[in-house]
Amino acid sequence: MTIRYFDVAKAIEAIVYISRSTTDLFHIMKILYYADLYHLQAYGRLITGDYYIAMNNGPVPSGSYDLIKVVRGDGFAIKDASPEKAFAVEGRMKVTPLRAPDMSIFSESDVECLDKSIAAHAHMSFAELRRKAHEEKPFQQATPDDDISFESIVGSLPNAAEVLEYLNG
Repeated sequence: MTIRYFDVAKAIEAIVYISRSTTDLFHIMKILYYADLYHLQAYGRLITGDYYIAMNNGPVPSGSYDLIKVVRGDGFAIKDASPEKAFAVEGRMKVTPLRAPDMSIFSESDVECLDKSIAAHAHMSFAELRRKAHEEKPFQQATPDDDISFESIVGSLPNAAEVLEYLNG
């Protein structure tokens, strides 16, 4: 498999973009997860290059969650990133955009998959979305509070062989 890199700037913009549709932190994290699944299946890459952790309420994009924690005041500063200029976090769970997202950072396919995930998941209740996330094979195969392997995520896709061939080619 190819080496992946977490794109901090794109993750900040994705959080801002999604938070215009839902300000709930749980929903933002799950929307990022499903947008990544859609994008990986259709285009052979993750949107931000984030890695996922199997947390109590389902898969969580670790780098993006770290950005939330920085703004919330319970995380470590991330070099060359100022997420607190892009969004605010009220309490522990409400994310509010402070500006419009910089759309130039996204490809057309990034926006397509973010929009698809927002449309499919922003309206779901916490319980519905949590249940759906817990049914994901990569989540079920992971050890609680540990990494969800990229190989497991790819392997769960309906076109896994095709995506693997693309990634290894």
